Amino acid sequence: MLIGEVAARSGVSTRMLRHYDALGLVRPSGRTVGGYREYADDDIRRIFHVESLRTLGLSLRQIGRILDDPEFSPSTLIGDLIRETEARLAREQELLKRLRAVDSSEPAGWEAVLRIVELLRGLGSPNAARRQQAALAQEAEVPAPLLAEAILAESDPHVAGALRWALARADRDVVASLAPGLGSEDVNVRRRAVLALAELPGDEAAGMLVDALKDRDAVVRRRAALALGARGRFEAVAVLVAMVVDGANDVEAAEVLGALARDPDRAGRIRNVLVGELAAPSAGAEVRMRVVQALAEMPAAVALEVLRGLADDEDRNVARTASALARMFEERAHEGPRGSAD
Repeated sequence: MLIGEVAARSGVSTRMLRHYDALGLVRPSGRTVGGYREYADDDIRRIFHVESLRTLGLSLRQIGRILDDPEFSPSTLIGDLIRETEARLAREQELLKRLRAVDSSEPAGWEAVLRIVELLRGLGSPNAARRQQAALAQEAEVPAPLLAEAILAESDPHVAGALRWALARADRDVVASLAPGLGSEDVNVRRRAVLALAELPGDEAAGMLVDALKDRDAVVRRRAALALGARGRFEAVAVLVAMVVDGANDVEAAEVLGALARDPDRAGRIRNVLVGELAAPSAGAEVRMRVVQALAEMPAAVALEVLRGLADDEDRNVARTASALARMFEERAHEGPRGSAD
């Protein structure tokens, strides 16, 4: 079969077939009387083998070694190809991320493009101080998705703080850009997301924090509860009380509960949740003591009745502390509001 017919049947150009011949990769078995290349069936079969191996990313030199050495083991070479391909894909993904970041910023000119590229280089630095500097140095608006992605991946607390500050300055897609973080399987990513949401104002951020109260990770739930409680959201009460009971950030939780209990419409419900925890079979002396200490942050309408009930507690320390706090509330009530001196 002459070279033109081989090219037509195999889809390999005559130029490439001549190149294969020059390399010694696929040499035609014969020549015609006129000196033209003539390919046998085995030659054509080898051409198809070459083309198949090229689809794996093998070089022509590697293909020649494989075809000429029947004892050649593919495992090492295939492993190298896998690693090279993964590295290339990582570079392509990084390029794609940069292009999307530039596109989402809707740059007005090349100066804006260069600014985003420089930010990406800074945020990608292995040096934490350089990443922090890159986050703090932004004078113009930076796309929220870019900052959110950096926040969710950042393990250094100082850099993360700078990134959250920069994110708060963005004016579009700020809360939505953190949504993938709350849905992540990585608990550290969810923790970073809830910290960022805690610093963002508005109902949209609060709604996502309410969802985070049901997270399977206690740290995520607690951070969400403290942030919601500080916003005056009653949904946080159950988790805040659990924090007091468990002794996890119980002082912070008690302060937030105290602020929430100053609303008369909520005071009774917060008291009922606390009383319910005291009545639980698992409420040992340590739990009751933490509840007593938390009641010190509450208004008298919530605290006094519960403290009087604990004044006869079987644990001496709990009883003494409850009695002392009850007297303090009673004395305050008797003194009444003090007028300011002229």
